[in-house]
Amino acid sequence: MTKQGFLWLLVGLLPACSLLGDEAADWRKMKRIVPRGYVCRPAESAVEVDGRLGEKAWRTAPWSQAFLDIEGMLKPVPRFRTRMKMIWDQEFLYIGARMEEPHVWGTLTEHDSVIFHDNDFEVFIDPDGDNHEYYEFEMNALNTGWDLFLPRPYKDGGKADNGWEIPGLKTAVHVAGTLNDPGDRDGFWSVEIAIPWKVLSEHAHKPSPPMPGDQWRFNFSRVQWKHQVEQGAYRKVPDLREDNWVWSPQGIIDMHRPERWGYVVFSGPGENPGFFRHDPLREVRDALMTVYHQQRSFRRQHDRWAESLAELGLGAGDFRGRDPLPEIVLDAEGYSATLSRRVRGHGQVTMQVRQDSRLRVVKPGS
Repeated sequence: MTKQGFLWLLVGLLPACSLLGDEAADWRKMKRIVPRGYVCRPAESAVEVDGRLGEKAWRTAPWSQAFLDIEGMLKPVPRFRTRMKMIWDQEFLYIGARMEEPHVWGTLTEHDSVIFHDNDFEVFIDPDGDNHEYYEFEMNALNTGWDLFLPRPYKDGGKADNGWEIPGLKTAVHVAGTLNDPGDRDGFWSVEIAIPWKVLSEHAHKPSPPMPGDQWRFNFSRVQWKHQVEQGAYRKVPDLREDNWVWSPQGIIDMHRPERWGYVVFSGPGENPGFFRHDPLREVRDALMTVYHQQRSFRRQHDRWAESLAELGLGAGDFRGRDPLPEIVLDAEGYSATLSRRVRGHGQVTMQVRQDSRLRVVKPGS
C-alpha cells in the first residue's frame, strides 16, 4: 500500500478527531467556550529562524495564554506548560512555541509522515473564517514536518490533500537538553516556523499578507504521549491515548472544528496594538452553528433535513431570546440557514451556513 493510501486509512483514527458523537450534544459543550484571541504584531527587525526565539524581533511579541486541555477548563491542567507567540512581515507569518518537557524525544524523520504519532506541535489556519479551505502543519522535535490542506472538515466529507506543500517554508527546533536521551532530564523544546504569505494566499479569499486590523482564525495544538523507557530508548505507553493540549479549547476532542478556533488580529507597523477585542459577529455565528449542529443530529435520526426551527426543537430561548431568528430554506443540495441582524460597528449583517458547515457573510445581491 502506498503511504498516501495508508494515510487515508488513518483518517478515522486521527487524534483529536471525534466524528461519531451526537452533534447537538457536542455543540452544547463547544458553545460554552469563548474562543481565545491574540494580537499579532509586526516584526521590528529581521528574523533568524533558529528555533530559539531569542532575537530582538521576538522580544516585543507577547506570549499567549498557557495551553489547556482540548475539552477546556473542566479537564485537568496539562502536565507541562505550552505557550505560543506570533509576529509578521510582508513576506512571512512567524510562529514560535515553547513546550516544557523533561524528556524530549522523536522518531519520525520522513517529510509528511503522520507526525502526531510523535509528540508534536500543530498549526491550523482558516484565513477567512468560513470553516472551509484551511491549512494544517505539524512538526516534531526532529524538525520533521507534515503540511496538508483540507477543503472542508472531515465530518463534512473533507479529505486531506497530503500533496499540498509550503514552498519557502522555514522551520527550526531548539532543545534545552539532549534529544532522545533518557539518561538525563531536559528543560523544554521550542519551535520556530516561517510560512510565506504567498502560499497562504492560495485559499485565503482576503489579502495575504493581511491588512492591519484584519482578523484570521487560528488554533495551535500540542500532542503529548506518555512514555516509558525500554532498552535505553523512549517508547509510548501501550494502549494509552494521547493528550491534546491546545491554545483555544474546542470543547470536544476534535481539532477539526474551525468554528471554535481562536482569533488572531494583525496590527500594523507603528500602531499601538492594544488589547484583543472579541469578534462582534460571534453571536450571529453561534446562532447559525446551533442550527447546523441541530440539523446534523436531526438528519442522523430522520434521514432528512428539517424544514424549520420548530421541527428542530429550537426556539427563541436557544438564541438568547433575540429576534430575528435564523430562517431555514431547503434546496437541491441540502439547506441554508440565514440570519440578518444589526451589529455594532458593522451595521446590518447577513450571514448564512449550509449543510456542509460553510459559514459566510452574504453580501446584498449575492
